[in-house]
Amino acid sequence: MVDKLIGVIGGSGLYSMQELDIVEKISVQTPFGEPSDDVIIGELNGVRLAFLPRHGVGHFIPPSEINFRANIYAMKKLGVEQIISVSAVGSMKENLMPGHFSIPHQFIDRTSRRISTFFTKGMVGHVSLADPVCLSTAKALSLAAHKTNAVVHDGGTYICIEGPQFSTRAESNVYRQWGVDVIGMTNVTEAKLAREAGICYATLALITDYDCWKKEEEPVTLEAVLEIMHKNVELAQRVLKELVSELQENRSCECGLAAKNSVVTEPKKIPTQLKENLSILFG
Repeated sequence: MVDKLIGVIGGSGLYSMQELDIVEKISVQTPFGEPSDDVIIGELNGVRLAFLPRHGVGHFIPPSEINFRANIYAMKKLGVEQIISVSAVGSMKENLMPGHFSIPHQFIDRTSRRISTFFTKGMVGHVSLADPVCLSTAKALSLAAHKTNAVVHDGGTYICIEGPQFSTRAESNVYRQWGVDVIGMTNVTEAKLAREAGICYATLALITDYDCWKKEEEPVTLEAVLEIMHKNVELAQRVLKELVSELQENRSCECGLAAKNSVVTEPKKIPTQLKENLSILFG
């Protein structure tokens, strides 16, 4: 039996993992092109882990140009069943302060320039996204975060904007009226693709700022984001170290079955090459 392999996708400020005992770096080939960078395979606290920096090492890929399909496909190809996203976010609520962690359970998608599905012309399908986060994985993530004495906010909604610009004040105030908790630029696309791929997905969101809605605070800047992010990267890695022992050996959720019976195209109508490319996702 192959040992469990947990996936971690690192965002701004998390381009490597200090305590990861690296075994190998793999350049994964996918039908969608190259992932953001080589996938680093190693061991953390005795558990196998696949780490991928979504912006590439050195942060050279902007949010809209991340090859999300290649990243998630690569994780699936390597045998990953659970993905933890570590991401910087802005806070839309007073009590969610910079330096705190958020583990959102819902997403709102305000992106417009990216492909967020593996289904394409030749193979049409639909999966449920009512609960876009794997709640059992999110629960394990919360337990791990609390063990580090981090301030953790469970649940809530992450709104994903296109970027790379931050919000206008008008937009920020509208999002607050919608009841949004945190704001970022990447996670909803990953969550959608992970669900289609049958991979559990949960977010460890590191709050770095108050966006621009809070009048007594300076509007968010990249400098401020990275300063808080760098301070919290070490704590985030401690959370991941605790997490690997919290995740169950066998999944008890339904994420792995999400794409079952999702394809509506008649099998004979699906092009042979497309069927082959997507076979690890949809059989």
